Amino acid sequence: QVQLAESGGGLVQAGGSLRLSCAASGSIFSIGYMGWYRQAPGKQREFVATITSGGSTNYAGSVKGRVTISRDNAKNTIYLQMNSLKLEDTAVYYCKLVTIGNSYWGQGTQVTVSS
Repeated sequence: QVQLAESGGGLVQAGGSLRLSCAASGSIFSIGYMGWYRQAPGKQREFVATITSGGSTNYAGSVKGRVTISRDNAKNTIYLQMNSLKLEDTAVYYCKLVTIGNSYWGQGTQVTVSS
């Protein structure tokens, strides 16, 4: 079984920064990629950013240039550095881990951006 533990969410003013972390533990084999998704109230969960085991990254257009995803392979941990936060970035942010044949989600961490 795989567990994902997210941390780093909170309340921040518009224009501020936050750094999210997601640590994976358990029986982890052949990680394909890890990433961040978010779900705002009343909306569907959407893609934010992913990073492969080789370090290739992909970003949603809405966050590109403001967000950086990175990983520490030795710790099975990924990070999401978010800068210049906007009100519309308010959401629950979920970590996802994808292996061959399986995918896992974390419990989510709330990010609230205030004006």
